[in-house]
Amino acid sequence: MNNKNKILIELEIPLIEKKYDLFIPVNKKVGTIKSLIETALVELTDNAYIINEGTNFYSKELGTIYDVNQTVRDTDLKNGSRIILL
Repeated sequence: MNNKNKILIELEIPLIEKKYDLFIPVNKKVGTIKSLIETALVELTDNAYIINEGTNFYSKELGTIYDVNQTVRDTDLKNGSRIILL
């Protein structure tokens, strides 16, 4: 399946000591994706994950913060990118 509208990333969440491989859409804002992922994490962990407005996506390689107002397409995220939710 060749889908140019999504990329596969590795998401690490230190708070719950988990890693997930996720397909994310490139045409959505980083903040929208963060919100959807955090909502899913609350459900997946039976409320062990607590949503915090201060969390951000960070590049695992560079340590840079991803701007929640940018679309994924406008960031350096690509297939295989590793990010941390912290």
